[in-house]
Amino acid sequence: MILFPAIDLKDGKCVRLRLGEMDAATVFNDDPAAQALAFERQGFKYLHIVDLNGAFAGKPVNGAAVEAILKAISMPAQLGGGIRDLATIEAWLDKGIRRVILGTVAVRDPALVREAAKRFPGRVAVGIDAKGGKVAVEGWAETSELTAADLARRFEDAGVAAIIYTDIERDGILKGLNLPATAALAEATRIPVIASGGLASIDDVRELMKPEYRMLEGAITGRALYDGRIDAKEALELLGTA
Repeated sequence: MILFPAIDLKDGKCVRLRLGEMDAATVFNDDPAAQALAFERQGFKYLHIVDLNGAFAGKPVNGAAVEAILKAISMPAQLGGGIRDLATIEAWLDKGIRRVILGTVAVRDPALVREAAKRFPGRVAVGIDAKGGKVAVEGWAETSELTAADLARRFEDAGVAAIIYTDIERDGILKGLNLPATAALAEATRIPVIASGGLASIDDVRELMKPEYRMLEGAITGRALYDGRIDAKEALELLGTA
């Protein structure tokens, strides 16, 4: 069970959104590379990065900040946001990103996801962001008619490394992870699933250890970590990854 600290990038800074709203961003650190290094020194083993501007623009926007992060840390990092073609995927993997997260393009162009997963085994994840049970795209600005399980099943045999499942209606507001929905998705697919959106306290981390949720690959933590609602050492020891 991996606990991924999240760095969400907006205008080169480390921020957290509320419910996916770009105009409801709180800046937590002006130096994302320093923040990433702090997470590594706390004992985290894998970093989650999102280029928020890129998710809306459909192309990388915070590339300089991501590259600075990669230079600062030795732990692996996964990156999502604005990655919409093979050239961008390959460029990020060449620069040291361990795996890319494809979100909007997984809905718009599933063939691209399949091609990328085939070309870069184990290095392509799919981000499924749900709002009211339906998959949202374009930086959460639009909602499709697909359910999370529908989208996951498209890639059952594609070699996708993981699915990052985010409940947008809980993201950034500390309501707690939607573990029942995340577990239901994990049961509907053979692809490993990571929970995201709303992790609020050490109680959520304890919840992850329940037998019914142990099939999850891990969970992403953002605002609760920045706010000090979760102690990194305690959480990592609880998950046995310290």
